[in-house]
Order: sequence, then structure tokens, then C-alpha cells
Amino acid sequence: MSLTVFDRSLPLIARITRLVLIGMALWHLYVAFAGPPNPYVMRGVHVALALVLIFFTVDFKGLPIEVPRWYDMILGLIAFFAALYPSLNLEYIFARFLYVDPLETRDIVVGITLVVLLLEATRRMLGPVLPITALCFILYGLMFTSTLPSVLLEQLFMTTEGIFGIPIAVSATYMVLFILFGALVERMGVGQLFMDFAVALTGKQAGGPAKVACVTSGMFGSVSGSAVANVMTTGTFSIPLMKRMGFKPAFAGAVEAVASTGGQIMPPVMGAAAFVMAEYLGVGYLQVAVYAIIPALLFYVALFAAVHFEAKRRGIGAVPKEDMVPMRKVLRERGHLFLPLVVIIGVLLMGYSAPYAALCGVISVVPVAAMRKTTRHYVTIDNILAALEGGARNVLSIAAACACAGIVVGVIDITGLGLTFSNFVISAAQDRLVIALLLSMVAGIILGMGMPTTPAYIVQVALLVPALVKLGVQQEAAHLFVFYFAILSAITPPVAMAVYAANTLSQAKIVEASVAAVRLGATGFIVPFMFVYEPTILMQGDPLRIVVVVVQATAGVVLLAAALQRYFYGKLAYWQAFVLFAGSLCFIYPDWRVTLAGVVCAGAVYASQTLIQPKPATQAGK
Repeated sequence: MSLTVFDRSLPLIARITRLVLIGMALWHLYVAFAGPPNPYVMRGVHVALALVLIFFTVDFKGLPIEVPRWYDMILGLIAFFAALYPSLNLEYIFARFLYVDPLETRDIVVGITLVVLLLEATRRMLGPVLPITALCFILYGLMFTSTLPSVLLEQLFMTTEGIFGIPIAVSATYMVLFILFGALVERMGVGQLFMDFAVALTGKQAGGPAKVACVTSGMFGSVSGSAVANVMTTGTFSIPLMKRMGFKPAFAGAVEAVASTGGQIMPPVMGAAAFVMAEYLGVGYLQVAVYAIIPALLFYVALFAAVHFEAKRRGIGAVPKEDMVPMRKVLRERGHLFLPLVVIIGVLLMGYSAPYAALCGVISVVPVAAMRKTTRHYVTIDNILAALEGGARNVLSIAAACACAGIVVGVIDITGLGLTFSNFVISAAQDRLVIALLLSMVAGIILGMGMPTTPAYIVQVALLVPALVKLGVQQEAAHLFVFYFAILSAITPPVAMAVYAANTLSQAKIVEASVAAVRLGATGFIVPFMFVYEPTILMQGDPLRIVVVVVQATAGVVLLAAALQRYFYGKLAYWQAFVLFAGSLCFIYPDWRVTLAGVVCAGAVYASQTLIQPKPATQAGK
């Protein structure tokens, strides 16, 4: 078999680039096995490889290319050596007194060069918003504070508090391994397993196609950690099927967008920002997954309920028989592909680090796929190398985002902007927590609209989390709060990237699809407030109390879905929907007296539908 990386029909530079991508993946796997080198070396090599590969694979317009222009190759090589500069001069850096010894001319030239080329590489990969944001913070530090330019450059370039700070450290040690794991399992047929498993699990129920999308996208998203990539992968099957079964195009696209977005908050893998959160909180990644599990389940319960009520309202039934797959057949033919996920969870439960767990997961993928004849054909050298190459390509955008976010964090730290902004939020909120939370929510959504989740979360940690903690919010809840809204920006107008991606498949009107996505994802906007006021939802506290609160919250999100879809035990009149909406909020608020009011509201609507004015259980129509 002819390996694509050695295909002589490709230009030489394209073959070299692919080999470097594979080499980048293998180097990170080796480091995970042998142990990381000095932080400057580990992070410097990671940034250097990412930058040179970005300039070699993405042109000035942000389009992928096989053969770079001569000037892109020069820029890539300059960026490569600039990023390696600190790790190649460790003795010099360690011998200096930070912020006291003056920078040499070469330090200034190389540092400015790296910052400029990093901003350009990030613009090519992610668009202009994040680089412009970083540039604005740099200008703020230079023009509106007493920070010397040389001190600011030293902070960004020659310490582990800027470009080579925590965000890029997490990218180099955690994210890259889980991204490689996701690329490898996808190449071994896990995507088809998730789809068939979801069809077998939910396909026979009312609104089966939309429920299949919920399950598939949640499972796939928990591995991929990317809402847009998730939409384009699972949506190619689920959206046409939903449309064919009678769901409106806007609703079909919204279901896929919301389900795919929720994958970033669904353990076991979650999105890349979850690894950054673990680093900031100083806890193991498994602990972050424990915090996130109940909120994530509430999100998907509400989405599942909304789909069910909408299907009942429109009289939409199960997946057609010709598309059904028996569960026994799914598990017999592909069920073993769940084992790599089991390996990761098992290693984490044994107390090992997340990078080691990811490495064990990666190592287990190929032997597991080779276990049975139904998946053995995926196990080829060409497929494995393609997975390593594809995984490394996916790392590039994450690395650029984290390095660029490091600029923002470095400026915030050296100028004291974080403390200033925290005081501003507290002052604007007038010491009222709910106002501070609303301000943080708006800020998080605005930041997330223009940035990927990870840098948006990192910026919010520096600016917003300290203010929330000062107002009495538990640190874990404060981090998860801003994390949620950085994610939910993917379905929030006007820049709802997951909805835009789904619309390319559903061909719906963007405004209609955006409204449908907000309605379906409404619980996601409420759950963060729930765990701020009731940390029990984060699995903290008495087990009995946890059970009671979870049952109460589950009832609340189901009633909320019913109110928003205007269907309960029949189609809801507007007044009934309003009463049920109010009742759902009462269930969500952690106070037994308020909960009792919610029970009364739900009971009144139930009685009005089943006793006073009985309605058929299924009604088609609007």
C-alpha cells in the first residue's frame, strides 16, 4: 500500500510538512511516556512546531494550502527559531534578575518578532478577533499603565507568565494528547459506533431522529471537544434524517448545534478548556469532570425533553425501520470500541494524571480496533499515520489560541488589570451577586462570540473569576460559571458559530435557527446560576442532599423545556406556558417553599390539561 505521506505525486514540501506534523504528534506521545523536559523546552518546542506548521499549511487569507509561498516559509522558520530562543538560552535566562537586568538588543528583536508572528499565525488560524484582543491589551499596558515596554516584553517572552504560561503548558501536555486520542478513535470507526448506538438506543421513541442527534453529538462532542467540528461530523447524518421525518429545518439544525455545543461540558473528555480549569484550580482533571457531570446531564435532559415535547406537538414518530440498527448487533460488531474510553476513565480513577491516562487511551486504540474483524480493516499504517497527521493539524489552532491568550494573561498579571477589573465589577454590581453574575454572563458570551472556548475562558478567569470569588462564590462554581458561558456563545446570536455550521446542512433561515437554538439551550443559561447558589449540584456536600437537589433540578429543567416548546400533556395555551415557565424556575431555586410553589404551578397546568380541558396526547401542527 502506498502511504500518502510518501506519495511522490505530492510536492516535496507537502510531504515534508506532513512528516513534520506526524513528528509533532509522535514527539508529544514520547514526552508523555518519558516525562516532560524543562518547561521552557516543552512549551517552546510546542509553540515553535505549531507556528512553523501554521505558516506552512495556512495562507495569508486563512485558507489551507499544500505548498506555501516562499515568504510564508521564511516567516515560519523565523517564528520557529524565535519560539525556541528561550529554551536555547536557558543559562542566560536563569542567570538574569527578572525585571531588573536590562534586556539585550537581541532579546528585544527576537521578542517583538515572536509576538508579531504569533498574532499573525493566530489570525490565519482563528480570524482577527483574538489577535486584535491581544493587541488591545498590549496597547493598554503600554499606553495606560506605568509598565515599561521592556518589562512588558520580558513578561510576555522570557518568563512562564506570558506566551509560555499556563495556557500553552496545558496545550502541550493535556490537550494535544486528547486531541490525538480523538483523531485516532475517529479513524478506527468510533463515529459510526456512536451513531449506531444512538439509533439503537433512542430511534424507536417519538422524535427518534432528533433524540439520536442528542445522544450522538453528546458522545462525539465529549471526545472531540469542538462544537463546529461535531456539527459537521454528526450533522451530515442527523439533520437530513430529522428534516425527512418532519422537523422544521431550523429546529433540526438547532438540535444538532445545541447537542454538539453541550459536548464540551460532557465528561469524560469535555472540551480543551476543562484541562486549563484543572490547572487553575490545582486539582486533577477527574475532579473537574466530577464537578461538571450533573450540570452536563441537566443540560442534556432538558434538550432531550424539549425534543420529545416538540415531536409530540408535531406528531413525529420514530426513526424509519430501514435506518434502525439492533442494539445487539451494534455492541457485537463495534461495542469493543468503547474500551479506549473505559481505559482513560479507569486510569484516571486509579489516580494517575490526565496526560498519562490519555497516553494509555491512545496506546489502547489500535489493539482494541484489531480485536474484531468488523473493525480490523481500519488498522493500517496509512490510517494510523493519517490520524496522527490529522490530530496534529487540529492541535495547531489550540496551540495558537493558548499562546495568544497567554499574551492577554501576561498583560493582565503585570499591569494589575485583573484586580482593577474585579473592583469595577463589584462596584457596578453594588455588592449584589446576581448583578455580578449577569455582568459576567454577558461578558462571557461577548468574549466567546469572537474567540474559541479556551482563550475566552482564560481571559474570563483573569478578569471575572476574582470578582465572583470576592462576592462569595465558591472557586469551583466561579470557574464553571464562566466556562459555561464561553461555551454557550457558540449558540448565542449574533455570532453563533455552531448554528452557522448547522445551517450549511439544514439550509434554514439563520434568525429562525438562532432563536430555536436559544430556546433549546435555555437550560444551559440557567444551570450556571443554579450551581452558584446551590453548589450541591457540583457533587459537593451530603449525598442525600445531592440526590434531592438533583431530582428537584431535573424536574425544573423538564418543565422549562415543556414551557418553551408549549407542550406538556397536550399543546399549551400561552397562559399555561407562562405558569409552567414560572413553576420551572421555582423548582430550580433551592428553597423548599419556592419549590412548593413550583409544584402548585405544575399541578395547576396538569389539572387544566387533563381534568378541566382534556386534550389528545399528540397534536400535529404549529
